[in-house]
Amino acid sequence: MSLLPQWSSVRVPVIGMLHLPPLPGSARWSGDLNAVRDFVLRDAEALCAGGVDGLMIENFGDTPFYPGRIPAITVAGMTALACEVRRATNVPLGINALRNDGLSALAVAVASGASFIRVNVLCGARVTDQGLLQGIAHDLLRERANLKAESIRILADVDVKHSAPLAVRPLEVEISDVIQRGHADAIIVSGAATGSATDTRTLDTAARAAAQTPVFVGSGISVESIAELIAHGASGLIVGTSLKHDGRISNPVDPARVRALVDAVRQIG
Repeated sequence: MSLLPQWSSVRVPVIGMLHLPPLPGSARWSGDLNAVRDFVLRDAEALCAGGVDGLMIENFGDTPFYPGRIPAITVAGMTALACEVRRATNVPLGINALRNDGLSALAVAVASGASFIRVNVLCGARVTDQGLLQGIAHDLLRERANLKAESIRILADVDVKHSAPLAVRPLEVEISDVIQRGHADAIIVSGAATGSATDTRTLDTAARAAAQTPVFVGSGISVESIAELIAHGASGLIVGTSLKHDGRISNPVDPARVRALVDAVRQIG
């Protein structure tokens, strides 16, 4: 059930988040891309030194997010930073173009040699702070095929954080659609917001419904919660906030926190 060949010997891979500061063109852009690059590379070094199995870049600082396609300058900035991270590290890299631009994420991944992308709404529709987000599987899967990029895996959120459904559907039905009709390579379950704990009942349901498809937990992970999450079916962890100094998302990554979390995962696995 390994998502990537590089993780075939890893029971529960840990993906460390690289939360990009505001990029060129965003509302809070500082004007200094070198400072952004240095910040990102320091975080990448800290995460890899702590033993993570993968990294994922997202344009976290670009609030307010575009609901769909991001501007060309954002794609260019993310690509440049992804290439820098790829040169500096030797673990698989993922791309998330917020809020729901899977096509640009795929383009960045192809150009930089990244291994996977995250898509917040692959199928269906969700009400968010950006308005209504609609599924993009029909365009994304065709573009991946056209680019001969099937090796780039798609991690798709279900019941994604910072959103609400247009109409309530059983989670297992949503998961079935995302896997069987949206062709996701893995699914992600999370809490209500960034840093919020993921409900273990949700994780149980997701693991049963996903069957052989990997289920990643996408928020609220801590050293204390790892054992319970793995016991309830987590086959991978995407970790950001709890790995920062003092557990504050705006702070740099704390290598000691990374090592403590990775060690806790390895002890269970």
